[in-house]
Amino acid sequence: MKLATLRRNGATVAARVDADTAATIIDGYADLSALLADPDWKTVAANASGDVVSLDGADYAPVVPNPGKIICVGLNYANHIQEMGRDLPEYPTLFAKFKEALTGPYDDVIVPAYAAAQLDWEGELAFVVGRQAYQVPEADAEQYIAGYSVMNDYT
Repeated sequence: MKLATLRRNGATVAARVDADTAATIIDGYADLSALLADPDWKTVAANASGDVVSLDGADYAPVVPNPGKIICVGLNYANHIQEMGRDLPEYPTLFAKFKEALTGPYDDVIVPAYAAAQLDWEGELAFVVGRQAYQVPEADAEQYIAGYSVMNDYT
């Protein structure tokens, strides 16, 4: 099942994506952040019965516009690390991003003039965690993943 947060009529709405249309998810789910807070989100999304919206020209908001946390893993591509002339790390390098840095896939990204010459970007795979997790065994980790998204990380 594919899900999205769409901008419609000055607000956002959670939606289930079905090929070239999306069914909006009603009952107080303004976006996927709100939907994922419901332990029964999969059933709610599967039974979406709101407006059917054409995705041709849809205005996509950030997939999860109000995440509790955004944790990133840096220095995770050996070739890129070597291109930068750095040593491979012994342990993962973690850093945070903030929800204000999120955009929809077709939104403009404003790069200040002072940063333009140094801008680096990388295509990333984002994991959306769908429920609270703490010290989850590796064998059980997949049960906590709500989905995946493509992310363009600007540094």
